[in-house]
Amino acid sequence: MKIWTKVHLIDRDSKVEKISRSLTNYLYSYGPTQSIKDKYNISEEDYKKINQYTANRISGILMLYLAKDFQRINDIVNKYNVKNDALDNIIPEIEGYINK
Repeated sequence: MKIWTKVHLIDRDSKVEKISRSLTNYLYSYGPTQSIKDKYNISEEDYKKINQYTANRISGILMLYLAKDFQRINDIVNKYNVKNDALDNIIPEIEGYINK
Protein backbone atom coordinates (compact mmCIF):
# COMPACT_ATOMS: atom_id res chain seq x y z
CA MET A 1 0.00 0.00 0.00
CA LYS A 2 1.33 3.42 -0.95
CA ILE A 3 1.18 6.18 1.64
CA TRP A 4 1.58 9.87 0.73
CA THR A 5 4.15 11.41 3.03
CA LYS A 6 6.85 14.07 3.10
CA VAL A 7 10.46 12.96 3.37
CA HIS A 8 13.67 14.87 3.87
CA LEU A 9 16.69 13.60 1.97
CA ILE A 10 19.95 13.34 3.84
CA ASP A 11 22.11 13.29 0.71
CA ARG A 12 23.07 16.76 -0.37
CA ASP A 13 24.03 17.82 -3.84
CA SER A 14 25.70 21.22 -4.17
CA LYS A 15 24.51 21.63 -7.77
CA VAL A 16 20.91 20.95 -6.73
CA GLU A 17 21.26 23.42 -3.85
CA LYS A 18 22.67 26.07 -6.21
CA ILE A 19 19.89 25.57 -8.76
CA SER A 20 17.20 25.54 -6.05
CA ARG A 21 18.53 28.74 -4.49
CA SER A 22 18.79 30.41 -7.90
CA LEU A 23 15.29 29.36 -8.96
CA THR A 24 13.79 30.52 -5.67
CA ASN A 25 15.44 33.92 -6.11
CA TYR A 26 14.34 33.95 -9.76
CA LEU A 27 10.75 33.33 -8.68
CA TYR A 28 10.59 35.73 -5.75
CA SER A 29 13.33 38.35 -5.70
CA TYR A 30 12.28 40.77 -8.41
CA GLY A 31 8.60 40.06 -8.90
CA PRO A 32 5.35 40.91 -7.19
CA THR A 33 6.27 38.84 -4.14
CA GLN A 34 8.53 41.60 -2.82
CA SER A 35 5.74 44.16 -3.30
CA ILE A 36 3.27 41.88 -1.53
CA LYS A 37 5.76 41.40 1.34
CA ASP A 38 6.03 45.16 1.76
CA LYS A 39 2.31 45.87 1.27
CA TYR A 40 1.17 43.37 3.90
CA ASN A 41 4.12 43.82 6.26
CA ILE A 42 5.21 40.18 6.03
CA SER A 43 8.09 39.73 8.44
CA GLU A 44 11.56 38.76 7.24
CA GLU A 45 11.21 35.52 9.22
CA ASP A 46 7.95 34.57 7.47
CA TYR A 47 9.35 35.61 4.10
CA LYS A 48 12.37 33.41 4.75
CA LYS A 49 10.05 30.48 5.58
CA ILE A 50 8.27 30.92 2.23
CA ASN A 51 11.57 31.02 0.37
CA GLN A 52 12.94 28.01 2.26
CA TYR A 53 9.77 26.01 1.59
CA THR A 54 10.03 26.80 -2.12
CA ALA A 55 13.73 25.93 -2.33
CA ASN A 56 13.13 22.65 -0.50
CA ARG A 57 10.33 21.69 -2.91
CA ILE A 58 12.36 22.63 -5.97
CA SER A 59 15.35 20.61 -4.74
CA GLY A 60 13.11 17.61 -4.09
CA ILE A 61 11.79 17.68 -7.66
CA LEU A 62 15.33 18.09 -9.00
CA MET A 63 16.57 15.13 -6.97
CA LEU A 64 13.74 12.98 -8.30
CA TYR A 65 14.53 14.13 -11.83
CA LEU A 66 18.24 13.34 -11.47
CA ALA A 67 17.32 9.92 -10.05
CA LYS A 68 15.03 9.46 -13.07
CA ASP A 69 12.18 8.69 -10.68
CA PHE A 70 9.53 9.87 -13.11
CA GLN A 71 6.81 7.84 -11.40
CA ARG A 72 7.12 9.91 -8.22
CA ILE A 73 7.25 13.13 -10.24
CA ASN A 74 4.09 11.98 -12.00
CA ASP A 75 2.47 11.26 -8.62
CA ILE A 76 3.21 14.84 -7.53
CA VAL A 77 1.86 16.25 -10.79
CA ASN A 78 -1.34 14.24 -10.44
CA LYS A 79 -1.88 15.23 -6.82
CA TYR A 80 -1.30 18.97 -7.31
CA ASN A 81 -2.79 19.45 -10.78
CA VAL A 82 -6.00 20.93 -9.42
CA LYS A 83 -7.92 23.77 -10.97
CA ASN A 84 -8.11 26.79 -8.72
CA ASP A 85 -8.72 30.51 -9.05
CA ALA A 86 -5.17 31.35 -8.01
CA LEU A 87 -3.83 30.55 -11.49
CA ASP A 88 -5.05 31.80 -14.84
CA ASN A 89 -3.56 30.82 -18.16
CA ILE A 90 0.06 29.85 -17.65
CA ILE A 91 2.42 31.66 -20.01
CA PRO A 92 6.01 30.35 -20.08
CA GLU A 93 8.45 33.07 -19.12
CA ILE A 94 12.17 32.89 -19.69
CA GLU A 95 14.91 35.30 -18.69
CA GLY A 96 18.52 35.28 -19.79
CA TYR A 97 21.03 36.22 -22.42
CA ILE A 98 20.13 35.94 -26.11
CA ASN A 99 22.26 36.19 -29.23
CA LYS A 100 21.34 39.10 -31.48
